[in-house]
Amino acid sequence: YPSEFLMQKITEDNQIPVHVRVSVSLQYVAGLKGNALVEFFHGNIAEVENEELRHLMWSSVLFYKTPSVEVMACVLLSTKAIYFLLDDSFIHADEHQSDFWNKENSDCENSSFHLSCCFVLKLNDLQSVNVGLFDQYFRITGHSADHIVTCLTRDSYNTHTFIQQLMAVLSLLARTPSPEPVDKDFYSEFGSKNTGKMENYELIHSSRVKFIYPNEEEIGDLAFLVAEKMDGLTNLHSLNILLYVLAFQVNHVEGSAQNTSSLQPKTLILTSSDLFLFDEDYISYPLPEFAKEPPKRDKYQLADGRRIRDLDRVLMGYQTYPQALTFVFDDVQNQDLMQNLTLDYFGE
Repeated sequence: YPSEFLMQKITEDNQIPVHVRVSVSLQYVAGLKGNALVEFFHGNIAEVENEELRHLMWSSVLFYKTPSVEVMACVLLSTKAIYFLLDDSFIHADEHQSDFWNKENSDCENSSFHLSCCFVLKLNDLQSVNVGLFDQYFRITGHSADHIVTCLTRDSYNTHTFIQQLMAVLSLLARTPSPEPVDKDFYSEFGSKNTGKMENYELIHSSRVKFIYPNEEEIGDLAFLVAEKMDGLTNLHSLNILLYVLAFQVNHVEGSAQNTSSLQPKTLILTSSDLFLFDEDYISYPLPEFAKEPPKRDKYQLADGRRIRDLDRVLMGYQTYPQALTFVFDDVQNQDLMQNLTLDYFGE
């Protein structure tokens, strides 16, 4: 440790997405390569001496205590914990949550010293991992509300790689054996004997951490919700969700000195007849065991919806990933133009 393969891998992965602006301190981290990156981890982040860095990933993250603030983080997975290296500006983003971070170093702001805060989730405190639809994100759950984090990778490959690395690291943990019998049959493990319905697919790791994947019912629930938003759709069975992707809606800020744009996180859902943008709650569902009341907002809230038949053209940018798409619709107030064109209309 560290192997040559690991050094090469974390160097390749240590890249901030091009559409994200981060603080100077995180830019410094992103500039580190190979051995310098491993030394930085051991010198500044690792909590125990014999800890090994196994995986690095840049991802947007959401905390259960601050569900409205999405922030970029450098996620570091070691043999002892998951570290989220955060932009210092995140602490100031939500004044009501300042006690969550116990911030004391406010005198550093005007100096040349750039501060980052690091949120630590020990692997021994890890209870479950919920993987989102189509592996677009995953939620890590610990033993309290302070220990719930969602990583919005917006990339199935990054999600899959992190989950694989996490499972490998959890296999190294020595935990006391579970009191319940180990040799359960398939049906008692995954199904409910009373209803005969399959629950969400759960994989219980040898470390007793649950890995929970969405089942087909979740897609069905989403299709039903989309159908409710569509006018005049009577046959739910004919509705197919063709695409579900976490994206950003670009809002151009006019009147600013520079031609800047703000990115609003949205869930894009494409059906055979409509294109929808939803505001989705990625952190509150499914409800954690300790939650005493349901979340303040629904999991999906419709932000915009247009018919594909009204789509005029799609403009594609030539930049590399992430790709920018502009959908141009014919915005006509009365969408069904044919309804008034009767014989009487052309009468006199």
